[in-house]
Amino acid sequence: MNLPNILTISRVPLMFIVVGLMYADFPYAATAAFWLFIAAALTDWLDGKIARERGEVSAFGRFMDTVIDKVMVLGLMIALVNDSANFMGHDIVAMVLLLCILCREFAVSGLRMAVAVKGQIVEADAGGKVKTFVQLNAIGWLIGARMFFHDFGFHGDDRHWVTTVRVIGMSLYALSAVLTITSGWSYFRKHGRVLFS
Repeated sequence: MNLPNILTISRVPLMFIVVGLMYADFPYAATAAFWLFIAAALTDWLDGKIARERGEVSAFGRFMDTVIDKVMVLGLMIALVNDSANFMGHDIVAMVLLLCILCREFAVSGLRMAVAVKGQIVEADAGGKVKTFVQLNAIGWLIGARMFFHDFGFHGDDRHWVTTVRVIGMSLYALSAVLTITSGWSYFRKHGRVLFS
């Protein structure tokens, strides 16, 4: 359990805390949720950087980094779609996109396990990394919209600020769904033959 792996695993409890703060009703809970999410997202970059600099890259670290990224992203997306304040808007569209993302993530995880049985490893490619980056940005903008609405009094005439931030977040969310599907197709195109061998 070196520092990079500790940082990786820390994203799981941070995700639970962020979701808890999103549903809390005490003052500045939404702000705390936003900044804790930023800290969790930064560990995704920091753990890899430290591991490479210290020569501590391991199979465990690569595996857990991928799995925990999915757990954090999906957990926060589910919490946002289920948010009673409806900060994502367009409930049906948001849910359909979330289901597409869930299906892809489970399918690729199953592919990874099938490939692992054959003694091979499916490394995250550029498409997968870009997808995760866009997903994290989408979540950040959407949690930011909640923060502005709940903690900074952007109501009435100032509501357009919340709307603008939410629209940016939803646009990135839709883009992340597209990238999730296309990158999943790329994984199956490269490694799907293992399922039939």
